[in-house]
Parts: sequence; structure tokens; C-alpha cells
Amino acid sequence: MRRDPIFYQMFQRSPQLLFDLLGSRPSNADDYRFDSVGVKEPKFEIDGVFLPPKSEPGTVYFCEVQMQKDEKLYERLFGESLLYFYRNSERFSDWQAVVIYPSRSIEQSKVYPHRSLLNGEQVHRIYLDELGDVEVLPVTVAATVLTIVEEEEAPELARSLLARTEQEELTDQERTNLIDIVTSIMVYKFTNLSRREIRAMLGLDFTQEPRAIREAKEEGREEGREEGRSLILRLLTKKVGELDESRRDPSRVSLRDRVLALSFDQLELLSEALLDFSTIADLEAWFAEHA
Repeated sequence: MRRDPIFYQMFQRSPQLLFDLLGSRPSNADDYRFDSVGVKEPKFEIDGVFLPPKSEPGTVYFCEVQMQKDEKLYERLFGESLLYFYRNSERFSDWQAVVIYPSRSIEQSKVYPHRSLLNGEQVHRIYLDELGDVEVLPVTVAATVLTIVEEEEAPELARSLLARTEQEELTDQERTNLIDIVTSIMVYKFTNLSRREIRAMLGLDFTQEPRAIREAKEEGREEGREEGRSLILRLLTKKVGELDESRRDPSRVSLRDRVLALSFDQLELLSEALLDFSTIADLEAWFAEHA
């Protein structure tokens, strides 16, 4: 199961989740937005950035979800993050970095050169398998741990988590986000099942949802689709290059426009698939399969 896109979806829907994982929320946590940013000269993209509101200088959070071992992760993360902070220092008063691992065994071996940062106050390492029991953690944090539980345990824990969303004091939008997140996690875990079958497994009957929740879902899905498209376009450009193929053939609809026309569910599928793309042909093949 590739967990990176799941976390990006979770952060896209609820940027406040980052602060739940850290165990403390700034006073303006609700105003943060999750995005991907670029830095020129040299050119690179930072996929997970939590940006404070523009009304006043605040702390920018760089987030890396690392599910496979990368022996140069810290060199890249700190190099790119500090360069971005340097180029935009007038916008921010401070920076923090958060790395999310499934377990300590995935962390890179060579940490000594980065000891000052790793042992300081600005870098936070989160190991999902050490956060605690899904059934007692706060529901938002519990959802992140659900991504690493074994398949045989996942359905029962997911149903328990969904039951807790009905018991705890959450807004309709927060409850809707959690239902969507848990469903998406299970879709990624059980690739042989359809989303409808997953919902049946979880005991979800959306035909009986209260009107307020249905309306909140539609509003949230539309808002999430707009934000998701922006992030996915950035990731695609980074992975396969320029998407505006209409420059070469004006009679064809550009790949960018085709991405913009995708439904919410299709965007979720693309967000998972794009991590394996390396060329424009990969994206074109995906469209051919999902047309």
C-alpha cells in the first residue's frame, strides 16, 4: 500500500492534522493551508508545505511522509527547506520540519551530520507505530495509524474509528472528512474491492446520511477537488514535465485541461498512480485506461 498519497489527501482536507500529530496547535491553525511550492535556481519542488495566512509573518512547516528508506532524505529536506525559507524569509517568522515514518527502521542511517537539527526544537520525527492504540488515540491521529495496521486488523479498527466519529464532538465537516479519509485508506489497502464494497465493509449507508452532512460533503468535496487539482498538477509537472501538449498540437486538448476536468474520485486515483510516473507517456496511458 502506498501511503504517501493518502497523507497528502488527509492534509489537503484537514491541514490541522499536522498539529494534532505534533500535539500542539498554534492559535491560527485553522488558517493554515497545505500546498506544494517551487524554488528556482536551482529548480525543485517541495511537495508538503503548510503555509500560514499571509496577513502576518508566521511559521512555515515543511512535511515529509517517508514510507521507504532514503539515505539522503535529511540532506534533501534540510537543503530544500532552508533555501525556500531563505528566498521567502520576509513572509515567515520561523520554520519547522516534520518527518513522518511508519517506524524507526525506515529512518536513514546517517544522522550524525544533522544532529543539531534532529535534536533541536525545529525538527520533529513522528513514528506512526509508536503513537499508540488506534482505539484510544484522538480520531484524527488514529486515522494516520490506521494506514500501517495489518489488513486483517484494519476493517474492525476502521469500523471502531467511524463509530467514534459519531460519539465525539466534531463539526459536520470534520466528521465528513474523517469518513472520507477512513474510506480512502481502506480503498488503498484493499485494491481488489470497489469503493462501494469498502463502504459496505465499513457499514456505511450514505443514502441515510443527514441532509446537513450530505451538503457538507458536497461542499467539502468541491473545495477539496479545487485544492487537490492544484497540488496534483504541481506533482505531475515535477514527475513528467510540461503538461500543455496543445503547444505542439493545437487541435488536441492539453493534458493539463484533462486533469482539470477530472472528478473528485478520479483525482484520488490519479494522486496514487502519479507516484509511479516518469514520463508523459505514463500519464497518457493512465488517461487511456480511465477514460
